[in-house]
Amino acid sequence: MNHWIIAPVILPALLAPIIAFVMRHDIVLARCFSAAGALALLLISIGLTVLAAGGDTHVYYLGDWPAPFGIVLVLDQLSALMVLLTSILAVCVLGHMMATGRDQRGRHFHALFQFQLMGVCGAFLTGDAFNLFVFFEVLLIASYGLMIHGGGRVRLRAGLQYVVMNLAGSTLFLFALGALYAATGTLNLADLAVKVREMPIEEAALLRVAAVLLLMVFAIKAALFPVHFWLPGTYSNAPAPVAALFAIMTKVGAYAIIRMYTLVFGPDVAATQELITNLLVIAATLTLAVGAIGALAAKRFMPMLSFAVIGSMGTLTFAIAGMTPEATTAALYYLVHSTFSAAALFLLADLVIRRRGNDALSPQFATERHGLFSALFFAGAIAMTGMPPLSGFFGKLLVLDAVREAPWMTVAWVAILAGSLVTIVGFARAGSTLFWKARQPKKGDVALHMAVRSDQSPLNAQKLTSIFVMLLMMGLLVATSGRVATYLEGAASQLYDVNGYVEAVLQPSEEVLK
Repeated sequence: MNHWIIAPVILPALLAPIIAFVMRHDIVLARCFSAAGALALLLISIGLTVLAAGGDTHVYYLGDWPAPFGIVLVLDQLSALMVLLTSILAVCVLGHMMATGRDQRGRHFHALFQFQLMGVCGAFLTGDAFNLFVFFEVLLIASYGLMIHGGGRVRLRAGLQYVVMNLAGSTLFLFALGALYAATGTLNLADLAVKVREMPIEEAALLRVAAVLLLMVFAIKAALFPVHFWLPGTYSNAPAPVAALFAIMTKVGAYAIIRMYTLVFGPDVAATQELITNLLVIAATLTLAVGAIGALAAKRFMPMLSFAVIGSMGTLTFAIAGMTPEATTAALYYLVHSTFSAAALFLLADLVIRRRGNDALSPQFATERHGLFSALFFAGAIAMTGMPPLSGFFGKLLVLDAVREAPWMTVAWVAILAGSLVTIVGFARAGSTLFWKARQPKKGDVALHMAVRSDQSPLNAQKLTSIFVMLLMMGLLVATSGRVATYLEGAASQLYDVNGYVEAVLQPSEEVLK
């Protein structure tokens, strides 16, 4: 076994309590350890991605217990990609928090940040449905703490809505796992893949119930209609850099849908073959509509970005619903792009809002480095709405091309193109209001303008670095699209190779038992 596979889970799990109990009164020491942990996670994830690029599925048996009896972590091209994406985002968000001083507003930010990384990486690497539930709960606790970090009554109220919605999802998750275990006698994903395909269709009623319940749970995490209501309030009221980190949260739900409904309830499973696809197409259409209309109608900057994230999840869900290697390749490309674009815009929003004093979409005084902020917003808007030359354009083209053979192709094309147009109008309105209509303060207005600013510090390169890194990553997705596509095609092909996954996880266990 390769022990590096467990490192993305163990490293933040060890750092978090050390930072919480030993360094909570020393921000310099907490920053050093947290930054070192994030950079180490990035290096480890790069190594794991190189390891997985060979096309083999690597399995880590905790305690050397054979599957399906013990806990397993599974590294393949998809899980390696998601861990790498998480680590890049973590380094950028942490760098922004430290550069702006936002991490000093509470004592436990760095500990919660590490717990969050533990939950996200664990969810991507686990090969067991119950442990996916466990890591979801770690995510819920840590994300709630981060969301209310240094906040007041409004943030607590939004956090309560977030927790209630996700606790309901956790309850449904337990019901789904109970139904799944009752029907199959296992929760190991590889073992489930075998037993679900062996089950006669006339005995699969409980299995279909479990499949639909799991889809509802993952839809909550992915903020799909009609269980998306938690996201606008949560992202709008969270600190903007935390909302940037949460860009990966909806992708955890999307990853769970991809993994569960290719490996366990795949397109070759007769009991759930058409059911899941139809539900995903309906959810994608309505999610995209809600996101686009919400972005157009928003009266504040943060809610507009939050609804744009919802709309991007609708586009991503169309690609997931294709249930083919080509559609999954497109989904993975768009998933990576949408994570970077959302994070870049939220980090930019943090700088703009703190210099304006509020996030109202109304003409106000021009901020420091107004032209630079305008250019960065323009680049982020191009990326989020899917216009050339950044990766959003290529991502949407891949999605449209991947679903052109699907019976619901017309619905997908109309929804994606119309949603993109409405979102473009929404971003154009916001950009013109925030930047084009902003007026330069006169001498008598300068004192008033400075008084409403929540950030009196001058803008420097450190505060902008993370935004430029996000934009650079989207540029690299275009510049290296051939190599990226090759890797993603390999990840998609590996996903649909159910027998290869099952043999990698279960065959060594059978040899041990013999």
